[in-house]
Amino acid sequence: MPSGPELPSISTLIGIASEYGIELTHEQADAYRTAMVPSIMSYRRVEEMTEPKLPVRHKRDSGWRPTETDNPLNAWYWRCEIEGASSGPLKGERIAIKDAICVAGLPMMNGTRLLEGYIPDVDATVVTRLLDAGATISGKTNTEDHSFSGSGHLCSHGPVRNPRKPTHNPGASSCGSAAAIGAGDVELALGGDQGGSIRIPASWSGVYGLKPSYGLVPYTGCAMIEHTMDHIGPMASTSEGIARLLSVIAGADPLDPRQRGVFPPNQSIDYLPALKRGARGMRIAVIKEGFGLPGVEGGPPPSEPVVDERVRAAIERFRKMGAEVEEVSLPAHLDGMHVYVAIMMEGATEFMLKAGGGGTNWSGWHNTQLVEAYLKGMRARPHDIPPTVISVLLTGEYMRRAYFGRYYCRGQNIRPQIVAAYEAVLKDFHLLAMPTTPIRATPIPDRDASITDNLRTAFSMLRNTCVANVTSHPSISVPCGIEDGLPIGMMLTGRHFDDATVIAASAAFEADYDWTRG
Repeated sequence: MPSGPELPSISTLIGIASEYGIELTHEQADAYRTAMVPSIMSYRRVEEMTEPKLPVRHKRDSGWRPTETDNPLNAWYWRCEIEGASSGPLKGERIAIKDAICVAGLPMMNGTRLLEGYIPDVDATVVTRLLDAGATISGKTNTEDHSFSGSGHLCSHGPVRNPRKPTHNPGASSCGSAAAIGAGDVELALGGDQGGSIRIPASWSGVYGLKPSYGLVPYTGCAMIEHTMDHIGPMASTSEGIARLLSVIAGADPLDPRQRGVFPPNQSIDYLPALKRGARGMRIAVIKEGFGLPGVEGGPPPSEPVVDERVRAAIERFRKMGAEVEEVSLPAHLDGMHVYVAIMMEGATEFMLKAGGGGTNWSGWHNTQLVEAYLKGMRARPHDIPPTVISVLLTGEYMRRAYFGRYYCRGQNIRPQIVAAYEAVLKDFHLLAMPTTPIRATPIPDRDASITDNLRTAFSMLRNTCVANVTSHPSISVPCGIEDGLPIGMMLTGRHFDDATVIAASAAFEADYDWTRG
């Protein structure tokens, strides 16, 4: 039996053609089948070649599934003890890894039952860098199903609980990483961010979370959603933790096409000096459109006054530290959310749901094993797809079929206008400031919640965070207050590849104010 694909039957070709409105006779299909022989032979030769893998350099065992007693917040999907190098900048640090990031030999589900049984055979680039730096990986943290929700209640293993108020959502999709930090299990973790999935859980759980500049941190070996929005970034209990993690995981990776043309040569990746800079001399723009956000019928609720008040008070503290603070109107911030939706709905449908994160037309390292496992899961277990992902699939596929890609293309073409509007303000200011999320953490819904309630809970908080994914700027959530046991986050967004200034401002605020006092 030959290695690789077989020739299709004539009836199979007739069926494929009919899906595209092409009618083939038996004789025509047979002619096309014969014409396919050279191509099939090429596929067979490719099957015989050796496919390169990402390196796995550090010994490990298979780990263990934590018990409910050991995992009261459901923060952890899998526990392990993978020790890194004998020395390095992270020696002695225990780090949690979001379960959308491959760690060889450990099960990976990305929150979805579609990947049940999948065990990666590679380490993501960021995992290799952590281990090379001496870190110990303590386990994989739970994430929302497909990493596609901002709440934390739709993980296939059950809801992840807020470390400050367990009856409430922790924020997502990097919910487990935020909960593990907030509970004190670890001080450092990795998260992923395609619309706020690092910053939202940081805001709701009271930890620090940075979405780096697009392309600064390699995405190689991670589950993808939308190629132009994918980010991996640090989460931590302190600003120092953010700087230490980013200094290790940032840097060029020739296997990640996100870095081509955007990663500056000789970019410094030591962010620790930023911790001592302070805020004196910084110019901070308070973005008017990030506050007082109205509710939408059937959609997100309006901004909570307590959130706006606490964030404005937090920003004012920068004046005392020697920064200049000025309110600025940036109407494009509101349009940025609409551009995000136009890109994400079709982009995630085509790239994640229909191509398994493999896709076409990009040169870089493709995770063959993950793509194949995911697409098999889509075929075998469609009823395990959650309402959030079904909603994206239906919207994205409808828009593609009815409008032939018009709005994804328009969104990508309009995107530079949103970037330019941000850049115009950042030309005169070092940072943009606004609430990370317009509302505090929401209660965990009942298991029998309606589709409408599930979707409202999942997407009610990303109106500010998603815009930095459109513009690619670095953006951090800094804890700045707490009300009724629920943390409030301030979001600071900086210039492209000036992640150091974002960290410097976070560290200055942290040193000046104990947000846990309320």
